[in-house]
Amino acid sequence: MRRALLLVLGLAAAVALAVPAAAFAHGLVGKQDLPIPRWLFAWAAAAVLVVSFAGLAALWPRPRLQSVRERQLVRLPRVLDPLCGALGVGVFAFLVYAGFAGAQSAQTNVLPTVVYVIFWVGLPIASVLAGDVFGAFNPWRAVGRLAGWTAARVARGPLPEPLGYPERLGRWPAALGLLAFTWVELAYVNRDDPSTLAILALAYVAAQLVGMSLYGVPAWCERADAFGVYFGLFARLSPLRWRRARLFVRSPLGGAPPLPAMPGTVALLCVMIGTTSFDGFSLGGQWSPVAGRLQDAFVGLGASQAVALELAMTIGLLGGVALVAALYWLAIEGVRGVTGGRARELGGAFAHSLVPIALAYVIAHYFGLLSYQGQAIAFLASDPLGDGADLFGTASRGIDYGWISATAIWYVQIGALVAGHVCGLILAHDRAVARWSDPQTALRSQYWMLGVMVAFTCLALWLLSGSA
Repeated sequence: MRRALLLVLGLAAAVALAVPAAAFAHGLVGKQDLPIPRWLFAWAAAAVLVVSFAGLAALWPRPRLQSVRERQLVRLPRVLDPLCGALGVGVFAFLVYAGFAGAQSAQTNVLPTVVYVIFWVGLPIASVLAGDVFGAFNPWRAVGRLAGWTAARVARGPLPEPLGYPERLGRWPAALGLLAFTWVELAYVNRDDPSTLAILALAYVAAQLVGMSLYGVPAWCERADAFGVYFGLFARLSPLRWRRARLFVRSPLGGAPPLPAMPGTVALLCVMIGTTSFDGFSLGGQWSPVAGRLQDAFVGLGASQAVALELAMTIGLLGGVALVAALYWLAIEGVRGVTGGRARELGGAFAHSLVPIALAYVIAHYFGLLSYQGQAIAFLASDPLGDGADLFGTASRGIDYGWISATAIWYVQIGALVAGHVCGLILAHDRAVARWSDPQTALRSQYWMLGVMVAFTCLALWLLSGSA
């Protein structure tokens, strides 16, 4: 067994050392290459393995995260909850208005930057640092609650009970909704058009209101709301938890193990990781010729150039998700070979270990975007419609590309990848020692989970290298 572990370590180090030394960061309109030293890849992969092996072999003999205690920090006025919801509704309504009434340019209209930078990249980080902040300001949940409260007052009695949420649906609606959003971001040719974004936002809210009216606000938002579930998963890694105007503190990662296993959870996490992976891969040298051949094939079938490009990107996007799913289920099959049991049950039991990896991919791939393009919110807030206004005196500000060095961005990227995969291994190992009383069985099962974590680490490093 020791030889097998040494072989895994050697192969991982070889892959890390073989990774070339060029990388790119995601941008709103385009990407900018950011070189990452070759040796940093090797040290990152080695650090993941060393910490993982140390934790598996000696430092984590008993489960510590399966039943984490929470302590209340502060109790807040109950009126704060509806106020936050009202603020969320107000901000959402203004952004939709800006999408329709403002300049139809991604550079001068506030909506694209808010959607693709602040919302998509900033909120996952905020969720880990401060808990489920999106849940407090979720505009469609606030509207659903208000509609239910108003209907109860008008009816002067209890409303009919909502339909029972179908267990077989699980988190599949959230997974499909998130896949649809990433398709818009990465494949749709009009993704930066403000009025199109506003229409899509209204369509999404309409779908959420229908779902909440049928199955109730809590059941729908906790399972089917793509963004509520997405940000809620990241909030499970946070040491802070908000509940009914009360703030609780717990151990970091402590909210992940209680994640209820239900259909669609693994698919959702594979979408989270796979779409980010494809975003990096789509700018590499090996994707361009493949995309070109696919696009030519669809044009030959009668599609326009724009539609052919969308179809090619769609195939690549689905391929990225499929690759991540294949890696995860390969690891689960390995665990099942050691411990027995059903693959679907084991897949659900260890799904929460993918949450920190999904966060690591977000930070590694989009931190440069947030660092630079996120500054645009300062001048866009003063002139949100792009009509020459200067509400806060910041409309003339630019983006300061010197506030953080390229070296600092490299270290954040690598640090996020290392920390995310170490946390994933910790969660998987903790679940294993809780699930199997025999320490040797638990440890042997984690060799397979270690393998998939190493694969995800090397995949992320390869994508950052720009050679994919």
